[in-house]
Amino acid sequence: MDQLTTGSAADGHDPAPRPAGPPLPAPSVPAASLPARSLPAADLPVAGPRRRPRRLTTGDRVALLAPSGPIDPQRLAAGTALLRSWGLHVMPGAHLLDRHPAHGYLAGTDADRAADFQRAWLDPGISAVVCARGGYGVQRMVDLVDWDALRAAPPKILVGFSDITVLHEAVDLRLGLPTLYGPMGTAAAFLDDPATADHLRRTLFEPATTRVLTSATAEPLVPGRAAGTTAGGCAALLATDRGTPTARRSFAGTILLLEDVNEQPYRLDRTLTQLLRSGALDGVAGIALGSWEGCGPPGPVREVMLDRLAPLGVPVIWELGFGHGPSSLTVPLGVPAVLDADAGTLTLDEPVFGDAVVDETPA
Repeated sequence: MDQLTTGSAADGHDPAPRPAGPPLPAPSVPAASLPARSLPAADLPVAGPRRRPRRLTTGDRVALLAPSGPIDPQRLAAGTALLRSWGLHVMPGAHLLDRHPAHGYLAGTDADRAADFQRAWLDPGISAVVCARGGYGVQRMVDLVDWDALRAAPPKILVGFSDITVLHEAVDLRLGLPTLYGPMGTAAAFLDDPATADHLRRTLFEPATTRVLTSATAEPLVPGRAAGTTAGGCAALLATDRGTPTARRSFAGTILLLEDVNEQPYRLDRTLTQLLRSGALDGVAGIALGSWEGCGPPGPVREVMLDRLAPLGVPVIWELGFGHGPSSLTVPLGVPAVLDADAGTLTLDEPVFGDAVVDETPA
């Protein structure tokens, strides 16, 4: 999963002045009083018509939040400037640059991080929530969110990866919305690789241009072709989430995305074995593997994937090009798609976002 020295600069920074621009308004209810939510286990996304947000346009307001680890102010300034160069108004969360008083690996208290997320989602003037970084912390705040209230709000776009995997799952299962597994506001790839930033920009503003996903490294690990709804994210987070209120019992019928960072092959083996033993991979339609940055030479990692995933008998793409690598694709989650392992492509049935908020019946 996203280690504390990846996804942004290394940790260890003291709080600094907030970036330019007004923060989101303070909550009407003190963050500390947000109750813990007891959520039922979820097997499938929320019932009823499948909704999707509209695509972004110039002048939209986006919230920049830190649901997990603390933020490097200099990288935050660079990420904010890049988002603004796209014609977006960036609204920093009230606790964006906080640091937990006792646990320095967290961006402020659990209640404050949950309040920032909830407040941004309920603000009708906010079109998207962009996470500033991963690290660790979403699992501590996700049950503090009032998902019933969020379900009644208009659809929004969520962008993030790594630790944000847990939020992607919650938004899919609780709200029935597609999300973007893509680079975050202070991520190295977002700031340093123009292709990564441009693919996210086009996915947000011109989603019809990013329906076919592939990379120079994509190739069949297990050949074949499959159709399903995209889901998944960081492998370690998916395994750690098993048995929690925001985890689905099975990825049956999905095209499952898996990637990770700084995990040796035996640890990847353990993660995949947990997913297999828990039944999470029962009935999966196909699997798209992303980057394995910092996981050692690709040969042993590939052998682990073959050993654990090939017996499922479904198509598997190796290195589709999303995740923690120095260059990364943005991959929509919660949308119908076709995986062609032989061609090394993942093709969305339709653009992830539209020109207006629409209702759709699931495929």
